[in-house]
Amino acid sequence: MHLRLTFATLAALIATPALADWQDTLDAARGQTVYWNAWGGDARTNAFIAWVGDRTEALYDVSIEHVRLSDTAEALARVISERAAGRDDDGSVDLIWINGPNFLAMKEQDLLYGPFVADLPNAAYVDLSPGAPATLDFTVPVEGMESPWRLARFVFTHDSARMETPPLSMAGFVDWAAANPGRMTHPDPSNFMGATFLKQALIELAPDPEVLLAPATDARFAEQTAPLWAWYDALRPNLWRGGETFPENESLQQQLLNDGEVDIAMSFDPASTAAAIAQGLLPETARVFVPEGGTIGNVSFVAIPYNAANAEGAQVVANVLLDPEVQARMQNIEVLGSFSVLDPARLDDAARAAFDALPSAPALPTLEELGPTLPEPHASWMTRLTAEWARRYTR
Repeated sequence: MHLRLTFATLAALIATPALADWQDTLDAARGQTVYWNAWGGDARTNAFIAWVGDRTEALYDVSIEHVRLSDTAEALARVISERAAGRDDDGSVDLIWINGPNFLAMKEQDLLYGPFVADLPNAAYVDLSPGAPATLDFTVPVEGMESPWRLARFVFTHDSARMETPPLSMAGFVDWAAANPGRMTHPDPSNFMGATFLKQALIELAPDPEVLLAPATDARFAEQTAPLWAWYDALRPNLWRGGETFPENESLQQQLLNDGEVDIAMSFDPASTAAAIAQGLLPETARVFVPEGGTIGNVSFVAIPYNAANAEGAQVVANVLLDPEVQARMQNIEVLGSFSVLDPARLDDAARAAFDALPSAPALPTLEELGPTLPEPHASWMTRLTAEWARRYTR
C-alpha cells in the first residue's frame, strides 16, 4: 500500500516556500551515495537500513552505504579530524544516527549542516511544536539540525519461568540481588546501555530529578548522585562475578540470560525481546518489565555533518525515514518493532489503518504497559556519570 499526503497537507506544503524547493533537492541528490554512519550492532536494524537503501534507490536514485559503527563517537571523531585537516567540503560522513552527548558536541562545535528538518515534506507528520519530544535531544533544543526517525524506551527482560515477580523499582534491585547473588549484571557503562542503567537509577534516586534536566555542575553532580553511589555500593557485591567484570554490550548480556547464567537483561528497544524469541535467541517465556514509575525514553535522530559530500541525498534519506509507510514497516514486530515518531493525529485514514493492522506478540508490551516516559537527563550528566563510575569501580 502506498500512502499519500492528504489534499490539505499537500496544499499546505505547496504553499510553503522552503518546501517548494524540494524538487531541487531531489534533482541534486540523484545519483548520490549517502554514507550513513550508524550503529551496526543489531541485525534487524541493519536489515532495515538496507531496505531503506533499496527504497531510496528505486524511488530517487539515491543509494545508502551503511558505515557500521560500534560507537557513534567514531563518526564524530572523523568529522572533527576532517575539519582539522581543512576538509570543509566533500566530507566522508553524510548522515549519522545520533543523539545525546554526540549531538551536543557537534552542535557546540558548529559541525552540523542545517537547519534542514523544516524542509522535509514528511516532517508534516511529526509534532515539531516547541517542547515536543522530536524537538529536544537530552533536553538540548534540536533547532532543525537533526531529524527524528525512531522512538526508544529503556526496558528490562526476564525469563518468567525462572522469575515470577521482577523488581518493581530500581531501589528494589538491591534486595533482589541480595536474595539472588550473581544472577544479575549490566553492560559496562562505557557502553550506552550500561550508562542508561545508571541514568535510570539516578532519576529514581536523585533528591531532585528536575535538576538533571539542566547542565551538570560539580556541586549539582555531587549532591544528586550521592544516593546513586550508595545504592550501587550495596548492589555491586551481589552482581554477576562479584561486580568485577561486565558484559561489553546488551547482546552479550542477552546471551547470558538465554544461557541461564543471569536472570535479567536490558534493552533500549521494547520489541527486542519478542524479536529475540522469534529468532530463537531467548526462551518463549521471556517477558519485558519496567519499574512502576516508568523508564527513560528518547528519540533517535539522524544528522548531517557540515561538510557532507552528499547533503542533498542525506536529506532525501531523512525524508524517506519519515514516510508513514516506512514508519509502519519499522514498527512491525516482524521487521524491526521500533515505535514510530509520527503524530497519529497528523496521519490520514489509510496510514492509521496500516499502523492498526500491525501484528503483535506475547512478549511485545503495549505503550500502556510501558508506563510513563521519563526524560533523558542533560547530556552532560551522562558524560560525568560514566567517568565517575569508572573512577570508583575500575582499577
